[in-house]
Amino acid sequence: MRTHDLGARVGEAGAKHGDVSAAPGGLLDLLRVAAFVLDYDGRVTLWSPEAEQLFGYTPDEILGHSGARLVAPENFALVTELFEQVRAGEAWAGVFPVRHKDGTDQYVEFRNMRLDDVEGRIYALGMGADVATVRRVETDLAISSSLVEQSPIAIAVFDTDLRLVRANQAEVEITGIPSAAMVGLRAGEIAPEVDSEAVEAAMREVLATGQPLIDRQLIGRTLADPDRDHAWSVSYYRIDDPAGNVLGLAASAIDVSERVRQTNEIAEARGRLALIAEAGTRIGTTLDLNQTARELADVAVPRLADMAAVDVLDSVLRGRTSADAAMADDGSAQFRALAVASEGPTDAINAADPVGELASYGPTRLITKSVRQGKPVLVRQVDARMMRRIARNDEAAGVLLASGAHSYLAAPLIARGDVLGTLSLFRTKNQRPFNDEDRTLACELAARAAISIDNARLYAAERETALALQRSLLPQAPPEIDGMEIAFRYLPAVSDVGGDWFDVLPLKNGKVGLIVGDVMGKGVQAAAIMGQLRTATRAFAALGLAPDELLRHLDDIPVTLGGESIATCVYAVCDPHTGQCVFSSAGHLPPVMIPPMGRAQLLDVPVGPPLGVGGVPFRTAEYTLEEGALLALFTDGLVEDRRKDIDVGLQLLLGLLEGDHRPLEQTCDLVLDALHRAPDDDVALLLARLG
Repeated sequence: MRTHDLGARVGEAGAKHGDVSAAPGGLLDLLRVAAFVLDYDGRVTLWSPEAEQLFGYTPDEILGHSGARLVAPENFALVTELFEQVRAGEAWAGVFPVRHKDGTDQYVEFRNMRLDDVEGRIYALGMGADVATVRRVETDLAISSSLVEQSPIAIAVFDTDLRLVRANQAEVEITGIPSAAMVGLRAGEIAPEVDSEAVEAAMREVLATGQPLIDRQLIGRTLADPDRDHAWSVSYYRIDDPAGNVLGLAASAIDVSERVRQTNEIAEARGRLALIAEAGTRIGTTLDLNQTARELADVAVPRLADMAAVDVLDSVLRGRTSADAAMADDGSAQFRALAVASEGPTDAINAADPVGELASYGPTRLITKSVRQGKPVLVRQVDARMMRRIARNDEAAGVLLASGAHSYLAAPLIARGDVLGTLSLFRTKNQRPFNDEDRTLACELAARAAISIDNARLYAAERETALALQRSLLPQAPPEIDGMEIAFRYLPAVSDVGGDWFDVLPLKNGKVGLIVGDVMGKGVQAAAIMGQLRTATRAFAALGLAPDELLRHLDDIPVTLGGESIATCVYAVCDPHTGQCVFSSAGHLPPVMIPPMGRAQLLDVPVGPPLGVGGVPFRTAEYTLEEGALLALFTDGLVEDRRKDIDVGLQLLLGLLEGDHRPLEQTCDLVLDALHRAPDDDVALLLARLG
């Protein structure tokens, strides 16, 4: 049995157990209805306490007396007529003036009807209430009912079993279900696509505690608008009668979809601004092209896309940046993938172009269209046909679709008016398709990153030029020297190529000149200065100048090159047959000497000022090396570490060289592997062994 009359249900339960039926309501208590009975002659035979409160007479004062004393004499005839009607069997109701015991007149609303007992006697039952009290209660009920029915706020009343008892028109409009059809249903039956478990849990909490729950947000769909999500602000209040009995609860709901939408738009706008600001700090931290591309992809994922790929036109990497140079005769374009990033593990990553590899896209592909037009391409909903215009081949298209890729966005990388490549974005887990705001954000990220990518590209080109110049100016293979084994290595810095150099100079009388130097500065300029110093060194050495004299002549060269060019170097003239070696230093680290059976040591060579300072004489130091002794000359890049003192690196070098009897080529590799695989500064190492 389903019923929604709380009193009736409790009454049934009470009747089954022989107890008091239902808890009384509070309306009659508010009205204070007075009850009294008149016999056939109009005398009062029964008198209730409420009658005493209303009329002022105690039972002793009124019982057995004529009821006419309750009215003013001028109304006696009318009362007699009305009493006769009731005795005749007619009910009567209306408002009638009565006189209180204290002599004041008041209006009372009466209900009168005839009563018959088993012996056939006739009585009149009268019930009355103060008119002002009745009108106040009626007004309150009318106001309450009008407010509920006419309120723009949806209001639903539920019983203690959480079944709907009443719903106003606003609730009907929200749910799309007529009020009568909703009666008896639970919240989950009225709106099954709203979180019914959370709703009923909140209702039970309010019923149990009596504490209202205010402004709980719910999101879902109803029959009124089944194709679109709505957001509602819902509040729950327990309903108690004047005696404190729980009757049920009321739920009010306001559609706040527009407010939530605006709030979300503001939050998204702030998120976009935050992402742009973050991109300014995270993209372009180095001048490494691949690192810059990875930074762009990492910024885009996951806050903008679930997968991102950065592809640069191969023609750009080869130094040609015009749009015409990027396109082949058939309109296709070749790209080189620099970075791919995804939100968590996904098969979609396998559909992207492998990083470092070359990929060709035809003229109808969307990525080609983006670079050709220099404009973004947005595909809000990607189907199988469109995916074939996005992916590199049909197999990759299938993988992307199977991975849930449903929305695509390509933003061109434009720097200094040239299109460099594209930032390609996919959404797989995020079910919201890309929109115009996402396109604007992607273009902003791409524009910021493009400058950094172009700077990295230009720097990489300059580095390659400097490195090519550097390598062309350095010895390519050790010369054959009678009585001396030679090996050397040059390792450019990971970032900026410097001006490190070394040379082996065959001299007169079988002697050999060994020099290692370092030009302060980076790039092509440092390499060019190094080349001039190396050329001058060879010319001065051919004149047979002593080491200190040679450095004195070199000291004038940086000044003639302009600017503030400075260089350090150490120069040695060795006689492989006698072992005699003369050293002179211009602000450079000392050489290392390792006797055949002794400990490695730093030679005490007087250190003069760097080349280019001028005005300070250079001095020499002479050592005699044993047969089999090893001599090592090097630049500071070999032993420097920004995190450690240089003495630590020097001690490591001594330990590596001490007791070493390997071929010098192996020794060079051993030292470089142990000290520097990716140096911050150029490294030059020159090894010479007597014998």
